[in-house]
Amino acid sequence: MPFKEKLRHILVELKGHAPFTCAGALLGVLFMLLFKNLTETSSHTLFAVFHPAHVVLSAMVTASMFKLHALKKRFILVLVVGYVGSIGIATLSDIVIPHIGSKILNLNIPSHAQAHHHDEHDEHHEHINDKPANSRNIHLSFIEEWYIVNPAALLGILIAFFLPRTKFPHSAHILISTWASLSYLLMSLKADLTIALSAGIFITLFIATWLPCCISDIIFPLLFVKSDIELVDVCSCKDHSHHSHPH
Repeated sequence: MPFKEKLRHILVELKGHAPFTCAGALLGVLFMLLFKNLTETSSHTLFAVFHPAHVVLSAMVTASMFKLHALKKRFILVLVVGYVGSIGIATLSDIVIPHIGSKILNLNIPSHAQAHHHDEHDEHHEHINDKPANSRNIHLSFIEEWYIVNPAALLGILIAFFLPRTKFPHSAHILISTWASLSYLLMSLKADLTIALSAGIFITLFIATWLPCCISDIIFPLLFVKSDIELVDVCSCKDHSHHSHPH
């Protein structure tokens, strides 16, 4: 499969998936308006649900593609590809890009310990809120909450290894990824949602979902596609579902 043909297909897919991502980001801003008064603890709980769910889905997609199309299908190789693809991409989508966006928007992301020990009525809480935004460290869940996120990746990899078939609506992946990124941002939202801030959050959610999800669902699988596999089998533009067919 020529490189130029792959590149052309990737660009077409990025353009085709943009409207779905835009709709997801708009819904994200709407949901943020509805849930803006959630405490840091509640927002962290949402993140602890949607981020591992995103990891499971990403692991299933990447590991299944590798299992079906790679020449060597040993479990250790499927494990490495599935883990790197899921943890790396989900961390980029749900944490790294939202964290960068929070810095640009001057939000205040709490650390893992701060999220768990947050109490809006005590002096410690007041002290935390007085810290400048740049004093907060990035919340790397696969390290700080390794006992949740890493087993989630392993679960997706095991499912893919024994049942290597994928057919996931792209809209579902967009929704889960958007909710994970949104809940990460909700942990830091203290100010009122102005038009400018809402626009910034929309852009952050769009980038956090569009690029990583397309890398996970399109670019990453294409690295392992055989020359006799039709490109449409990797990601169908018509229904935006992900198909893999064993040979």
